[in-house]
Amino acid sequence: MTPECQLFGTLGCHLCEVAEGVLMPFVEHGLLVELVDIAESDVLSEAYGLRIPVLRRIDTGAELDWPFDDPDRVASFLR
Repeated sequence: MTPECQLFGTLGCHLCEVAEGVLMPFVEHGLLVELVDIAESDVLSEAYGLRIPVLRRIDTGAELDWPFDDPDRVASFLR
């Protein structure tokens, strides 16, 4: 079973758009990804502002910082 994830980013972030593209094949195969806009929260902006995009597993809380443009790295993170 594929874990549910959150992708922390914000509108206008080029790397966040690239990250969404990297994740799309995984989404097409059942990965659930919630897009979280860090601009909507001071706490999230403070925590992730210099790190976005960040992929976070909901089940374990593990985080994968950019760059994760290699699909093999994402697949390994999701195992």
